[in-house]
Amino acid sequence: MAMFPLLALAACNSNNPTTTSSAIKIGILSDCQGDFGSFYNDDLGGALAVLAAHYGGKASGSKPSDGMTGAKIAGKDINIVGFGCSDSTASKAIEETRRLVEQLGADILIGPLSGDEGIAVANYAKTQPNKTFLNGISGAQDATLKVQAPNFFRFNPDGAQWSSGLGDYAYNKLGWRTAAVIGDDYAFPYTSLAGFVAEFCAIGGSIPNSNRIWPPLGTTDYSSFITQIPKYIDGLFVGVGGAGLITFLKQYQQLNGALNTKHIMGNTFWPDPQLLKAIGTPMVGAVAASGIAGDATFAQTTAYKNELAIYPATQADAASVFTLGYWSAMTALGQALTAVNGDLSNGQKSLQTALATTVVQGPYGKISLDSNRQAVFDNWIVQITAPPSGTNVPGIKTILRVPKVDQTFGGFFSPTTPAPSRTDPTCTKKTPPPWVGNETPVDFSTGNVPY
Repeated sequence: MAMFPLLALAACNSNNPTTTSSAIKIGILSDCQGDFGSFYNDDLGGALAVLAAHYGGKASGSKPSDGMTGAKIAGKDINIVGFGCSDSTASKAIEETRRLVEQLGADILIGPLSGDEGIAVANYAKTQPNKTFLNGISGAQDATLKVQAPNFFRFNPDGAQWSSGLGDYAYNKLGWRTAAVIGDDYAFPYTSLAGFVAEFCAIGGSIPNSNRIWPPLGTTDYSSFITQIPKYIDGLFVGVGGAGLITFLKQYQQLNGALNTKHIMGNTFWPDPQLLKAIGTPMVGAVAASGIAGDATFAQTTAYKNELAIYPATQADAASVFTLGYWSAMTALGQALTAVNGDLSNGQKSLQTALATTVVQGPYGKISLDSNRQAVFDNWIVQITAPPSGTNVPGIKTILRVPKVDQTFGGFFSPTTPAPSRTDPTCTKKTPPPWVGNETPVDFSTGNVPY
């Protein structure tokens, strides 16, 4: 994956032309460096496309990072004060957040991208109660379940929610009884793998702590971690992300041969368009879970893709959780600002109250918030399929809908349970989450759609 150079910071620091003092000032924070740097313009594009499609925004160039001017919501000018350039670390995310909020005067921040960053920004939000923060796509559980900043809103699932349904599929469809998990050693993969561990073990599967492997984020040689994967297990759940996932899967095949897709599955990164292009046909047959049904035929799916047309490269990555996350945040913000007529007075309390009850009719289903301002949504189990004729990029077939997944995972997680970590949750057989056995079969090609 291509990385964004430090020269991108010049664009990040530039402001749009001066607007009136009543303008609503928005900063957007993502990663332009590190393992997720290649998603930078997809993130910005997801957010800015909403302003172009619904609020009169005009792109300042061919790339989202070139900026946007001219947008108005509820008659108020929208001033994008700048773009934050982080690198998946909490320290850099806070440095960029403070620049956008304290130096450039953002009233509202959309972001960040990665797990540790999200926890840090949510904690920072508590120090800025008169500002409003909408998560970009970061998915660490603690950012909402534990931090509970009243002015931080997440219109995307956390990592555990994105993994819902896969434990059931592994146990009851693929026949796994023993498994190992591997993921980057930081907050998002802890959460992502926690969802799989909780569900798989609740049904009766086994994942001891010795079968949980944690390479550092940014690893380039995974061979020593791959050799730690036990040989005599039924399956492997992979939570490595970003550029590292491409490297991991290539090195895994070098050491173990072709992927046996009945014995390996992945989290929400696996169906991402950039990954499918990079890995290609070896992934065919593998199952993953995502908030995106890439082959959906809903009217709102078509509308979403059309909105992204202002940025063709972003539109090509429409079926990416990164694009969708930032689109969802800006969509929710636009709806809430319209509902309060652009009122940011009284510490933005009217806006924050409106956001708490905002429902986004997303391209793959409705997104609402729970009482802790965390998304409740339908997850999708997808299978990677052979490339369509004339291309070497695999396709996606959605096979199951996992309904109404909430952050507590049906009671598994709460503000008082241990945060997901290298060893938590423990592998315990118990009453499984309510969707286990209740997933709905889906086949968009035949019109078998559960809506």
